[in-house]
This record gives sequence, C-alpha cells and structure tokens, in this order.
Amino acid sequence: MTYKMVVLDLDDTLLRDDGSISERTKQDLMEAQEMGVKVVLASGRPTFGMLPIAEQLSLAEYGSYILSFNGGKIINCGTNEEMFSSTLSLENIRQLYEISRREGVHIHTYVGDEIITDQANPYTDMESTLTGLPIHLVEDYIETVQVPVVKVLMVDEPEKIKTVEAKLLPELGEKYSILTSKPYFLEFTEKGITKGESLNQLIQRLGMKREEVIAIGDSYNDVTMIEFAGLGVAMENAPDDIKEKADYVTDTNMNDGVAKVVEKFVLNREVLV
Repeated sequence: MTYKMVVLDLDDTLLRDDGSISERTKQDLMEAQEMGVKVVLASGRPTFGMLPIAEQLSLAEYGSYILSFNGGKIINCGTNEEMFSSTLSLENIRQLYEISRREGVHIHTYVGDEIITDQANPYTDMESTLTGLPIHLVEDYIETVQVPVVKVLMVDEPEKIKTVEAKLLPELGEKYSILTSKPYFLEFTEKGITKGESLNQLIQRLGMKREEVIAIGDSYNDVTMIEFAGLGVAMENAPDDIKEKADYVTDTNMNDGVAKVVEKFVLNREVLV
C-alpha cells in the first residue's frame, strides 16, 4: 500500500516527554513530505498551541494540515484556510459550567488566545504550559465567556476525572463528544466531533481513501482516528486497551516510535532500532 497521509497526535506520540521532536523523526517527516505525503497534526490542543510544531515541520511549505481541538477545527497550513469549525453554544457552556460546580471539578475553555477559568488550579496551569497560552483568571466564568467556543475541559486529579467521566457519559453522551486526552483532562466538544470524524472530512475534501492514511496516537481521544485509518498505530506507551484497537504497535515516544512507522511504511526502508 502507498500511503499518502500520516496523522500524528502530539503529546506522548510525536513529542518526547520534554515537548521536543527528535531529529530522526523530524528528518523522516520532512523526507515524507518531499515525497508528497501530507503530514497532519491532530491534537486536543487549540490551534495556537500547535503552530510552533507545524512550523518546525514546515507544514505550510508542504501544504499539510492541522486538526485542533480534537477535530473541532481543520486548518490548511499552506493557505491558512479554516476548512471546518465546530462550536459549543452559550447554552452548552452554561450547562457544562453548572455541572462542573455540581461535580466539584475545575473547568476551563479558550477565548481568543487565552485560557479562561475562574479557579486557579494546577491542571489549567499544565494546559498553559503545554499550549503556550496564557491563563485569564476571571471572577465570573459565564459572564466572561460570551461567545461560542470549540471545546470545554473539566480538569482535576485523575481518579476524580475518571469518576466524573463514568457519571457524565450516560448523562450527556447523547449531547456532546466526551473524551479524555490526559488522565486529568475531560474534554467536551459538539456531538460527533472527534479526530476520526474530522479526518474523514479532510480526506473526502482531498479525494483520498482511508486505506491511504496512517494515524498514530497513544490516548483515548486518538481511538477514533486509529480505528478509522487504513493503518491505525498505537504507541508502545499507550494503554493496553488502545493497543488492542490498533493494527500495529510501534515503539515509545521516547524511542522514535513515529520515525520507525514512517521509515517502515512510508519511506520503505529497513528500520534501525
């Protein structure tokens, strides 16, 4: 099979633990793009938080793409065109805020290039560090967030988030897409918005087949694209139940797992350990 697209989650997949891309991985992805293969960054991060990585890989030069907000937006890096966007309504925002108070967890969202929250907490601090977006700590969350947003996150310690997710899936699952990215992030987007569905929309626009796509990820918000792609790849550092859903399991993010997939299936050369 000749693959025409490689779709990459960022944290714990493309990126090493310090947030960097290994030189081997970067060179392999540049070589793939020189061959005409599209590289797509697919993350729960907001678009702004993905741009520095897109720049490192020269996605604009090669006309590649970003799927941000777990698929809530699709950006053509070559033209800066927003090819798709989904938002939650003000009513949705209010409902999720009230539920976060009921469940006793923190909440944040994005307005412009800021993270909005009304309670300082270490998990929103982590999001700021990951994305590079500043935190705007406000007195009144609902009064501040007066425009539709792409995504809302409930954040707290992992065991609390796991309990809240189990409770909210049957309560809200018909109204929202609900996914965990990291164990302390429970993410809400418009119903039907996932990385897999946005990838489907993108390849239809480009006239590609799913069989021509490789998707690589490590977390639960990656499952839909791993299952959708012709070759769905899980990282060795992914949970076992995600590995079971993949067609192929590669090495860890700290041991060039992405590079090894690109070398084996795209560049068609012997993979070095």
